[in-house]
Amino acid sequence: MTQGGFRCQHLTVVGLGLMGGSLARALRPYADTITGGDASAETREYALANGIANRVTDDLKAGVSEADVVLLAAPVRAVIQIVRGRIGAYLRSNTLLIDIGSTKEDICAAMGTLPIGVQAIGGHPMTGKEMSGIAHSDSLLYRERPFVLCPTRRTTPAARLRALALVEALGATPIEMDPHHHDRVVAAISHLPYLLSAALVATVSREGQRDDTVWRLAAGGFRDMSRLAAQDLDMMADILSTNTQAVATLLAHFRMQLAMLEARLLSDEEGALVDLLQVVREARLSWVQTYGPR
Repeated sequence: MTQGGFRCQHLTVVGLGLMGGSLARALRPYADTITGGDASAETREYALANGIANRVTDDLKAGVSEADVVLLAAPVRAVIQIVRGRIGAYLRSNTLLIDIGSTKEDICAAMGTLPIGVQAIGGHPMTGKEMSGIAHSDSLLYRERPFVLCPTRRTTPAARLRALALVEALGATPIEMDPHHHDRVVAAISHLPYLLSAALVATVSREGQRDDTVWRLAAGGFRDMSRLAAQDLDMMADILSTNTQAVATLLAHFRMQLAMLEARLLSDEEGALVDLLQVVREARLSWVQTYGPR
């Protein structure tokens, strides 16, 4: 545990959707006052009525100017806009600023331009739900989940310790890595799977135009493989536009894997395809055995 644990006088959460609302709920015991910032009046009213925040506002300056900890729970490009805008002028010296955007390199670079005195660090909790919105927020959403922390030019040793303490207060597991490494990893385990799911649905949809029996017989396997294709388009466009190179590189590698599978499938060599699939099966089983279901 981080020495001293996490405590703050005034916490502000900018963005009160599923993720931001869950942050506010989880950190409620550790903050004297919580301010919630959101553009939606309905969301702000819900946060007040359900004790998620003590105060609410749609004004960024009013929301962050008194805070000693600010969490940006907004889409990636919105976070970059906020950081590159005037938030640096609104924050008090020694305020801890953490975002939870899904890509980190562009955000951390923007944070590095903030005024000296702002304690900024990039964050990405590896968690979520299929349902969005503050009504689905959950104080246990981050419990026992990885929470990546990426340093910026404004991450002092003290800021790092405060961020680690905050992550521990959430019940999450902190993982520290540089922003470039983070973006390469999540491209493989999150962004590439989304595009593959979308490609699968596009392929089946084309077949379904010719024969709707495809849709009537689709069951568990298709449901599981296609789930990611239904993710919010604005969010995914936001993510993919800020991690383009890493995702494109992995798509090229995936095309090679498909070509290998196709070649083995059409090969006259008995067992060639099974041999390749056996290696893949063992890799999947090893992952589950080593890291367990989460």
